[in-house]
Amino acid sequence: MAEQFELLSKINSPKDLKTLNKSELPQLCNELRQFIINEVSSNPGHLGASLGTVELTVALHYVMDTPEDKLVWDVGHQAYGHKILTGRRDQFSTNRKYGGLSGFPNREESPYDAFGVGHSSTSISAALGMAIASQIKGDNRQFVAIIGDGALTGGMAYEALNNAMVNPNNLLIILNDNQMSISPNVGGMSNYLLDIATSRTYNRFRKEFASGIEKIWGKERRDVMSKLNTSIKAMLSKQSNIFEGFKIRYFGVTDGHDILHLVEMLEDLKKLPGPKVLHCHTKKGKGYAPAEHAQTEWHAPGLFNKETGERIKEENPEPQPLKYQDVFGHTLVELAEQNKKIIGVTPAMLTGCSMHYMYKKMPGRTFDVGIAEQHAVTFSAGAATEGLIPFCNIYSSFMQRAYDQVIHDVALQKLSVIFCLDRGGLVGEDGPTHHGVFDLAYLRCIPNLTITAPMNEVELRHLMFTAQTGQHGAFAIRYPRGAGVIKDWQQPFEMIEIGKGRKLREGKDMAIVSMGSIGNNAAKAIDKAKEENIEVAHYDMRFVKPLDKELLDEIFAQHSQIISIEEGTVVGGFGSAVLEYAAEKNYQGKIHLLGVPDQFITHGCVGHLHQLCGIDYKSILKKIKSIFEK
Repeated sequence: MAEQFELLSKINSPKDLKTLNKSELPQLCNELRQFIINEVSSNPGHLGASLGTVELTVALHYVMDTPEDKLVWDVGHQAYGHKILTGRRDQFSTNRKYGGLSGFPNREESPYDAFGVGHSSTSISAALGMAIASQIKGDNRQFVAIIGDGALTGGMAYEALNNAMVNPNNLLIILNDNQMSISPNVGGMSNYLLDIATSRTYNRFRKEFASGIEKIWGKERRDVMSKLNTSIKAMLSKQSNIFEGFKIRYFGVTDGHDILHLVEMLEDLKKLPGPKVLHCHTKKGKGYAPAEHAQTEWHAPGLFNKETGERIKEENPEPQPLKYQDVFGHTLVELAEQNKKIIGVTPAMLTGCSMHYMYKKMPGRTFDVGIAEQHAVTFSAGAATEGLIPFCNIYSSFMQRAYDQVIHDVALQKLSVIFCLDRGGLVGEDGPTHHGVFDLAYLRCIPNLTITAPMNEVELRHLMFTAQTGQHGAFAIRYPRGAGVIKDWQQPFEMIEIGKGRKLREGKDMAIVSMGSIGNNAAKAIDKAKEENIEVAHYDMRFVKPLDKELLDEIFAQHSQIISIEEGTVVGGFGSAVLEYAAEKNYQGKIHLLGVPDQFITHGCVGHLHQLCGIDYKSILKKIKSIFEK
């Protein structure tokens, strides 16, 4: 390593970084970028965003006194370089693996990780809170929010900007402007930033103006220069700068890959009190040609050959079932072709949730609203009032950000919005910030909302077909990440009766009631139990709300031992609903709840996490045998 990474191999903390001469920083950036490429090619993770922030990362740690000065990363997959420079270089091969480094900043992992983040638009709020706390305590530390990868499309960022001038603080906001989130950014703010970045007239004039004034008046007249600069900026751009409209001093646009200029600017800004914005233009995937040219595909590319850029796919001689997200995407197109009232809505997950299939065919009926889950829900509600049928696809863990809107703007008004909750359950290497394990519990208490989880892809199609009639009000369909279980998934649509489950298997010794795709693990365990002469009945309940009480009455009458299985929290989830009804009916048997325990589950492969939670087929089989033996 020392030969290939002459400088990086000597840096075990930012203190080591500060011993370098400024002239060595470009070489260090090249080494850090290559190190990230090497590691992510063999241990998949988020590549493009971190390649784009290499120079920013080096400059920040070179100038700031971290960890006393705090760096708050927005959209945490920008932070691989930060992790490598802060003592985790030799551990980085464990990134996103069970027991290894988290793929996102994590306060429990390092004192350099000032704030935990797995989603977006939180950095300015968190850093502002830290900065004001610092003022109250009377110390004089630096607080930096690095916001980018589309996070400025989220409303929370503007709430924080609005509040940034209320109290004295020493906040630096770095806008890492790469015109991307996972897919290209959308909306007015994206276009506005592009206008600023490409205003050659203003940027050229600003440099000439500043240079001339400084020669005449000297650096001590910077306040006057700043006011004149703002006026000229407004005159040339014919609009005031939005950040300066918030009374936050604005600097930029600067080249986010010019390490020496970044260091110089940060050294100056460190001396400047009060909130300020440094607008940096960067390129996602910088320094690796395939990632620069196909930024969406190289956001998180999986395994790849670092020399050729060829992405490596697992070899499977047999055709594999399609991913649930792709089944959703193709099915949505089918339904939209039949029903002209259908529209698609997603918060910056057009590709991630496979709504891009609809966008390609029906761009006028497909809406990527940016990283703005609250807006996505209320936008869908508004469309529903006019008779449209919105399919609003939001990752399960991200839907938590729009909880109030689901209640007040959709359910309370009895509007027909179809929520498709992708990544329901344990999602694997992205870890606790992305696990969709709380949805069944947090949605179950909301009136006027149908909640369902298909066991397989065909059931997903049927439920989407049922929901799009618009006859059932608000409708939530929750399904997992990854490949399904049925190769022949594109079967004719069937209407499913609301609130009706189905018996999959007879069994005299006990019954399993399952919710969603985790029922496939239960089915495998039941098959294994049969080999040991244990007969287990299996019921796919389909609906968390309304529960199929008639089917539960039948189960209660026939079985004294029942296992409830879900890939969600056991606190308040599907199993809790079964227990509540059992108490109402004075059921005298025993109900065993299997699911995600009352704790945040770490990152790792899904199979291993199922094992940790006791919901893999072997753990279910063990539970079956334990009950049978007793």
